[in-house]
Amino acid sequence: MAKLIYSAIASLDGYIEDAQGKFDWAAPDEEVHAFVNDLERPIGTYLYGRRMYETMVSWENVSTGADQPAVSRDFAEIWRAAEKIVYSRTLQTVSSSRTRIEPNFDADAVRALKQASESNITIGGTELAGQAIAAGLVDECHLLLVPLLVGGGKRAWQQDVRGVRLELLDERRFRDGVVSVAYRVGV
Repeated sequence: MAKLIYSAIASLDGYIEDAQGKFDWAAPDEEVHAFVNDLERPIGTYLYGRRMYETMVSWENVSTGADQPAVSRDFAEIWRAAEKIVYSRTLQTVSSSRTRIEPNFDADAVRALKQASESNITIGGTELAGQAIAAGLVDECHLLLVPLLVGGGKRAWQQDVRGVRLELLDERRFRDGVVSVAYRVGV
């Protein structure tokens, strides 16, 4: 059975976007990017909301030529190889391969996907992750905390996600001050 993992890059004060909707401050350096690639390599399926998909779909067309940094080429290949499910009532078509649209998040369908999958699954986007956490589907949370206080914006956790017990599985500090933490959910 596959694990469902919520992954996010957040500011130290817990935001994935600042008040202007920007997240350029979260761009990983080469060391962190290589670490992310290693985390993502065993993922077989990405679950996205529309906005997260629209952010990530640029990896479909990133050049994998020698003119690109090795970590970018690697991530593009990892991303393209995975299945992608986009939950949206407004998106009509997708612009990436191995991608399908589902109009609504269906906890039972995700539970069945976990049972049937040999590779782990990640969920991206705070609203979608909040629904999956509330349904008891998320097994782990992997957060990369950027040493920056943005003061407001879109939170890494929905406000109604409370009282969920977490057990620290792993932590790692990078040269640029980014800290990775991984937690088991619901212990």
